Amino acid sequence: MKLGIIGAGMIVHDFLTFASEIPNLDLQAICATIAEKEVIEHLADSNSINKTYTDFKEFLLDEDVDTVYVAVPNHLHFQFSKDSLNAGKHVICEKPFTSNLREAKELFELAESKHLFIFEAVSTRFLPNVQKIKEELPKLGNIKIFTANYSQYSSRYDAFKSGETLPAFDPQKSGGALMDLNIYNINLVVTLFGKPDNIDYHANIQRGIDTSGILVLDYPTFKFVGIAAKDCKAPIMTNIQGDEGCISVDSSANIVSQFTLSLNTKDSKTETMNINHGKHRMFHEFEAFISIIENEDFSQTKYLQDITLTTMDIQTTARLKAGILFPSD
Repeated sequence: MKLGIIGAGMIVHDFLTFASEIPNLDLQAICATIAEKEVIEHLADSNSINKTYTDFKEFLLDEDVDTVYVAVPNHLHFQFSKDSLNAGKHVICEKPFTSNLREAKELFELAESKHLFIFEAVSTRFLPNVQKIKEELPKLGNIKIFTANYSQYSSRYDAFKSGETLPAFDPQKSGGALMDLNIYNINLVVTLFGKPDNIDYHANIQRGIDTSGILVLDYPTFKFVGIAAKDCKAPIMTNIQGDEGCISVDSSANIVSQFTLSLNTKDSKTETMNINHGKHRMFHEFEAFISIIENEDFSQTKYLQDITLTTMDIQTTARLKAGILFPSD
């Protein structure tokens, strides 16, 4: 994969800390705004990235780039991904994939028409520990309750309270707790159990955006409650409860650093597992993307596409039910 990066935010800095460990990944170019020129020049120098751009159209003309990693603010994901596909590039788009379900469907249809790959970069569904949890689920018997809490007091919330409107809390830029944090909880339940029967969202809304909220999903045999907050904090944890046991995770759904299986046996058997192999949480997704593109594995692409579409359906439905509107709606 000959990768070009668009964006210079925190997620790009995080990605570059381990990018050299990913097999068959060649960092070709990085593009950002003129205001970020010095930043991307530093990133290029320190990470052996061949070229820098401050003009996105010029960046897309680079024939040495076959895949674009879209890591720009949420509300720009759709257009930058669309432009990249139209330029003949595969796309890896940061979460949330788009601002709503309509945009997501359009991107997948465009990619298919051009015989290109497009992926949502969300670590949860690729983590080995999540796949292991899926294998262990039958031991829990009939699932009854699934709760996931990702509450993290935002470093930007004090500024928001003082009257500033930053992207993370801006409906004009597709921000909010549902889009930025609860997306991981949603990805976990959808990866494990698929599409729910009903969706409700009870949000704390300030200045048109959800600073925190409780998502309730109805599945045929159990209830899912996903809590995400940027305006308060609590222990981050996930519990999947069945009538024969429970799986507990004491880290966020985008990390799942380990999990504990507790069974309702006479000896109350408990086992803690971790098969993430010490890799960065994003390592596994990029490894998977490279493999899918190299092998033209369209069946795996369809599986990942279905998760993204279900996730976007949940987020769009939940958001609109709560009365949170984005310009793209």
